[in-house]
Amino acid sequence: MIVAHTVRRLKPGTFEQFAETFGPPEGAESSGWVRFYMLRAIADENEVITFGFFDGTVEQLEASQDELGYSETRGAIEPLVDAVIANGLYEIVKSRAAAGEAAV
Repeated sequence: MIVAHTVRRLKPGTFEQFAETFGPPEGAESSGWVRFYMLRAIADENEVITFGFFDGTVEQLEASQDELGYSETRGAIEPLVDAVIANGLYEIVKSRAAAGEAAV
């Protein structure tokens, strides 16, 4: 399982537009994407973390991003972003879940 993770600082007042524009499109589930989260910092409403879980290889993830138009989506949100603080792909090496919850 791979996690794609990005931390962004948005321009003030753009969160709602960002939240409407960015996220998995229809059909993402059928191309390996399992789950997506968007988090907004409590202490700074302009700091947003997005991450998604992908069941496949890095090559399959990149092919899925191409197929789903990820570069176009990134282009659409670019004017809303002041800075990208962190961005990367991570492999899950350990996972624990509360009783009754599914581990990723």
